[in-house]
Amino acid sequence: MNRHLGIRKYRVIYQSVVMESLQYAASIAMGFISFAIIIFVFIQLWNYMYSSPGELIAGYNKAQMIWYVMITETIWFGIPSQVVTRQVAGDIRGGNIAYLMGKPYHYCLYCLVKYTGGWSIQLPMFALSALGLGIVFVGPLPDLSPLALLAAVPVVIAGITIDAVLRLCISMISFWIEDSNPFQWLYSKLLLVVGTLFPVEIFPAALQPLVKFTPVYTVCYGPAKIIVDFSMEKYLEILLAQALYLGAALGLMFYLYGKGVRKLYVNGG
Repeated sequence: MNRHLGIRKYRVIYQSVVMESLQYAASIAMGFISFAIIIFVFIQLWNYMYSSPGELIAGYNKAQMIWYVMITETIWFGIPSQVVTRQVAGDIRGGNIAYLMGKPYHYCLYCLVKYTGGWSIQLPMFALSALGLGIVFVGPLPDLSPLALLAAVPVVIAGITIDAVLRLCISMISFWIEDSNPFQWLYSKLLLVVGTLFPVEIFPAALQPLVKFTPVYTVCYGPAKIIVDFSMEKYLEILLAQALYLGAALGLMFYLYGKGVRKLYVNGG
């Protein structure tokens, strides 16, 4: 395990991915077109749903609701999920994992660092695009404080890291079954339909506690909620939920990877 320790090797991987992402910044920017279309559609939808700017739906005024969707969509478009989904599943199915797990780094940490290097460039680009679209079509978010933006940084980072670890866990299923893509699809649709498009408060009161136990609460809802409607009580609640979720997800990820590697050894690679 000593060969897996040490930050330097992971820093080098991170820097190389960042440099590679900068070279393909123009390609990433092409995604702004579909992103802008989706944002425009949802702006029109919520403009229709709210009869007046002062009306509240599930405790959100129109500006808060639209900015909530823009923030969650920014996260959705700004993370390179293919690094921890198709790439990992492909490594396992194609046998490349046998080569990679012999490298002087932990394969799972290697994937997470590559993922982090990717979103370090991609996410800020989409965030700036969303900011411009929001100011033009909606206006500034009312009552937004610098404290809320600063507090949102660790919540956003924790949320997208939890998402990556969970996707990695699903990809690890490829050690035992031929294709993990159907499970990735189900997970993605859970985040998209339940968390990205609507805040938790819009669901019936009986369902809200159940939604809080899903990844939606820590991955999508938490980062957006802190920005559009900051409160210290909610902030601490979300951070605690993220810490518990991240700890459990990392434990499951290392367990599945260990079991999968042992399976490969038993079967002769």
